[in-house]
Amino acid sequence: MNRFRVVTIIACLAFVALACPLGAIADEWNKKTTVTFSKPVEIPGVGAQVLPAGTYVFKLLDSSSNRHIVQVFNERGDHVYATILAIPNYRLRATDQTVMTFGERAAGDPQAIRAWFYPGNNWGQEFVYPKKRAIELAKLTNMPVLAMPSELAENITLPARSANDEPVLALKQAPLEAVKPTGEEVAISEVVEAPPAQTVQTQKVDRALPHTASPLPLAGLIGILALATAGILWVIPQRPA
Repeated sequence: MNRFRVVTIIACLAFVALACPLGAIADEWNKKTTVTFSKPVEIPGVGAQVLPAGTYVFKLLDSSSNRHIVQVFNERGDHVYATILAIPNYRLRATDQTVMTFGERAAGDPQAIRAWFYPGNNWGQEFVYPKKRAIELAKLTNMPVLAMPSELAENITLPARSANDEPVLALKQAPLEAVKPTGEEVAISEVVEAPPAQTVQTQKVDRALPHTASPLPLAGLIGILALATAGILWVIPQRPA
């Protein structure tokens, strides 16, 4: 195999490495999920914020701490319905499909989204509702619900493009509690399930990886190295056989 063919093969492999995995890596980082609801559903917001039946996009805006920020977009991704505070929750068995859990509701009433699990992940997002609505949901479901101060509800529907925008920072700094149907505060652990002890370290590593990685994916770095190698091979004079 002559030098020209070697360089050509390396260059092609480099471009494949640079181009192919970008979307997949981005989706894995922000957990982008497109879901279609056949019936109206409720999400945190001002009062009872209800999304009509239709297709929506859920994405993580930030997951750098034990408080995550989830955004809900329209199908085109050009309108944000809500920027939601969420707490990581754990499930024992992951599935290969998106899972959204709902609180029980009376017949005919929109179900309220309680948690969102990305395919293949044990960690999911347990949504935090404004306290007034959280107590109402707790009464309907007869289960404690995560709550934050009701006066912060408007931050959920304010425009937010980055994790450093004021509405997002206000949500991340909000005091949290879990409320029973009576309005009595209970331990957050009664709502959010912690992982088994042997999985704690693994989960910490998995959640940290997206934040330690370079903005240029590893595959892209490999592609650049491959292109550099090809350039070196081209420059070095080829010895006669």
